[in-house]
Amino acid sequence: MLLSVVVPCMNEEDSIPLLVERLVAATEAWRGLSEIVLVDDGSTDGTWDAICAQCKDHPGIRGLKLSMNRGHQVALTAGLMEATGERVFMLDADLQDPPELLPDMMAMMDRGYDVVYGRRKERKGEGWFKKVTAHGFYRLLNRLSDVPIPNDTGDFRLVSRRALDAVLEMPERARFIRGMFAWAGFRQIGIEYVRDPRLAGETKYPLSKMIRFAFDALASFSIKPLQIATRLAFLTLIIAALMAVYVFWSLIMYNAVAGWASTVLVISFFSGIQLLTLGIMGEYLGRLYVEAKGRPLFFVDEQTGQTIEPVVESLAKHR
Repeated sequence: MLLSVVVPCMNEEDSIPLLVERLVAATEAWRGLSEIVLVDDGSTDGTWDAICAQCKDHPGIRGLKLSMNRGHQVALTAGLMEATGERVFMLDADLQDPPELLPDMMAMMDRGYDVVYGRRKERKGEGWFKKVTAHGFYRLLNRLSDVPIPNDTGDFRLVSRRALDAVLEMPERARFIRGMFAWAGFRQIGIEYVRDPRLAGETKYPLSKMIRFAFDALASFSIKPLQIATRLAFLTLIIAALMAVYVFWSLIMYNAVAGWASTVLVISFFSGIQLLTLGIMGEYLGRLYVEAKGRPLFFVDEQTGQTIEPVVESLAKHR
């Protein structure tokens, strides 16, 4: 298989028909040498039925249904593990990332690149809060990360087989796919595009999940939060020493006792720093606990569609 397209889907019943239509058109130049892998991440609507219907109409489409919702990054990983292509194209089912960009990405990969990622030049249909927080997140991540991760990028990308195999060898459960490809290295290049508004359905990343995802990204690629906690601890020790000098000086010079307000303020300040430090350490410790159990990332409930023999034969001729 020359090309695999991997799409994680979660409650995207209304988007599936148009998604497949545009993907089939985008991969027309590689007909017989391409496959489309749709991963149902435990949807609660008719997404799986829509995927099965598309598999019947298009022999080059395969469906994978996970046993329960595991999250976007794990669903994407399941599709990447299932993909057989020498090149793998990733995008979301909401069609905010245009599949029509595939030919340009393929042409750039022909020049020797292993990863061609989409860089969002403009984000249509998103509120100012989402834009501002996303802008700040990527820049904060790059400042704290041990490896440079391209700004304003998502999982919309085309990758070579060797780059994909390198990422699939990484065993961590807290998946941050775009960061993992950045860490893997190889030759990478970005291509700018305008991100369209969502055509149907609702976003699967509310504020709570965005915050969780952001901390997963930071914890997966940086120990700087732990270093910051250590520095805060040293800072509080210095402040405590200075305050002790002030208290003794006040007692000697004025024979006065510090007021209750300052006492409460000091206790609150130190308690806050301690809880923050314990929280950061707890996040890292929790990740070690989860990784140590070594449970599988996902289980497959159902599969549909198959790779047809003519595709394999045509690939042999192509080679």
